[in-house]
Amino acid sequence: MAHGASALGGAAPEEIAFDKPVRRGEPILEVRDLVKHFPLTKGILFKKQVGAVKAVDGITFDLVQGETLGIVGESGCGKSTLAKVLMNLEPASAGSVRFKGEEISHLSGAGLKAVRRNIQMVFQDPYTSLNPRMTVGDIIGEPYEIHPEVAPKGSRAKAVRDLLDVVGLNPEYINRYPHQFSGGQRQRIGIARGLALKPEVIICDEPVSALDVSVQAQVINLLEQLQTEFNLSYMFIAHDLSIVRHISDRVGVMYLGKMVEIGTDLEIYDHATHPYTQALLSAVPVPDPVAREARDRIVLTGDVPSPANPPSGCRFRTRCWKAQERCATEVPLLAAPSWLTGLSKHESACHFAAERDNERSAAERDIERSAAERDIERSAAEREVERSAAEREAESGTGPQVGRPEGGAGPEAAGPQAAGPGAGGSTRGPEGGENDLTPPD
Repeated sequence: MAHGASALGGAAPEEIAFDKPVRRGEPILEVRDLVKHFPLTKGILFKKQVGAVKAVDGITFDLVQGETLGIVGESGCGKSTLAKVLMNLEPASAGSVRFKGEEISHLSGAGLKAVRRNIQMVFQDPYTSLNPRMTVGDIIGEPYEIHPEVAPKGSRAKAVRDLLDVVGLNPEYINRYPHQFSGGQRQRIGIARGLALKPEVIICDEPVSALDVSVQAQVINLLEQLQTEFNLSYMFIAHDLSIVRHISDRVGVMYLGKMVEIGTDLEIYDHATHPYTQALLSAVPVPDPVAREARDRIVLTGDVPSPANPPSGCRFRTRCWKAQERCATEVPLLAAPSWLTGLSKHESACHFAAERDNERSAAERDIERSAAERDIERSAAEREVERSAAEREAESGTGPQVGRPEGGAGPEAAGPQAAGPGAGGSTRGPEGGENDLTPPD
């Protein structure tokens, strides 16, 4: 098998292959210092580059075989550009992308055709990504025209029907057009097209953001089912943090072209150490009005800087409440801080990475809030029952008393009145009983 360098140096197309098996838990896609800059030019006849939009600026991560890596961040942070560069839809300006140990960032021709069979993509808009002039059968079967070795011509119709059945659509829909389907059905068609070549990696670029909430759940459950059935690895790009946590094994947070924090879903959501991640999590809508009022919300000031002129040092420093002089001169590395322990010790690009002082895990907060609600917010009926019981006890004099004779039949028998009229009064003790001043003979 030829490595990327030898392939670029003129190796024969048949030498380029990506059939090396990767065991579960090993990296299948390795990204190192990936850069994508779009030049800014000036002039009409004689164009001169005067700057660059730094959409992706030094991204490093691994995608492990069989896992789902979620990528989150604000709009414009470079998530979709990252996906396009990994697919080589946009050429990388610098850096390395290795698939199964082979360099793929600069492949073209037969080499690029070979790698795209193994890495497929599901796009954001389920309608504009489908050709309205083609039937569903032609759309899903089109990859077989490019890679005829996957499905011979005589068996393509059956393969398309099988794919429709796998994604939950009626195989008889093969002759329908995209406009005859709902948004969720169109996205299922896009997923079927992505599965046609039996890839090992699927890049999902916000695949549910254009769908209704109920349909989103159906598509997410379908993706999880297909991952188990076909042993797929996902890179799942989205801006909905709850969906990302539901489907992802690990989560990476991007800001202005850089990865600022990466870790497992538990580490990121319950033990975030980067200020930007903490601000994102504090902005997640909470359906409980009481909990929403009680939580500590982080409100970032200022606008997101331009990717054409990002701040020096840490790119988040212009909006960060922890920023100091060091942040303006030194670029923080994406690494696990040595001063952190436990689940807080994961990769974070911050000079002062730490959990918030008043932040605890979501599970702990839920447990404490539920206990407080049970103690304070009891029903009116329960309070009324307790009040009535206390009143009856006080009126009957059955509370604890000092000097009361055993076997007393009530307040008349307990006090001095039992010895006859005019025998003297009695005073009530502090606990609601009666202290006899003249005990009976």
